[in-house]
Amino acid sequence: MATRQQIVLGAAENFERSGYEGASLGAIVESSGITKGALYFHFRSKDELAQVVIEEQHRISIAAVEAIAGLDISALEQIVMLSHEMARQMIDEPIVRAGIRLTLELSATDGPTGPYLDWIAACEKLTEQAIAQGDILDTIDAAMLARFVISAYNGVQLVSNVLTHRQDLEQRLDEMWILLLPAVMPADRHGEIPRIRRARWTPPAD
Repeated sequence: MATRQQIVLGAAENFERSGYEGASLGAIVESSGITKGALYFHFRSKDELAQVVIEEQHRISIAAVEAIAGLDISALEQIVMLSHEMARQMIDEPIVRAGIRLTLELSATDGPTGPYLDWIAACEKLTEQAIAQGDILDTIDAAMLARFVISAYNGVQLVSNVLTHRQDLEQRLDEMWILLLPAVMPADRHGEIPRIRRARWTPPAD
């Protein structure tokens, strides 16, 4: 593993466990198994490391968006599939967990807005497609629904993390869709809800 990636993984481990304020460069050096000199060769500060972790988390997530966009499925299925893929990443990917925690913590001040705006934009585009495909009511404003879905997802994963360390995240996310899909889909499409709820993506093996 390249030294830079080794440092990023060590930083992610510490940011996930201790948050931005609690993580120290000394602890990151220890977790990474490298010297301070090696760390400062690649990164000038803890802030720069945090930004790189957030960017890497966002890259991993956007790669899933692009892969799922290439599937031969409806836009509404893509939205549901993406939500469950993000949940899987939060459970299985340390960099994703760290990036999400950093984004939430730093957003309380002047933190990054880009990840939220990108997700809302991606969801809005898919919502517009789903409306055109007849899977979402044409009386619904696509931008409004996209903001709601991204906000609801973040609330679900936050509460799941607090109560069960995300052990029940898949179940709680499915419950979100049980409540939401009948409200946004035309009545004559409700028979498709069980199939749409089951939409999942299996990432290709490395």
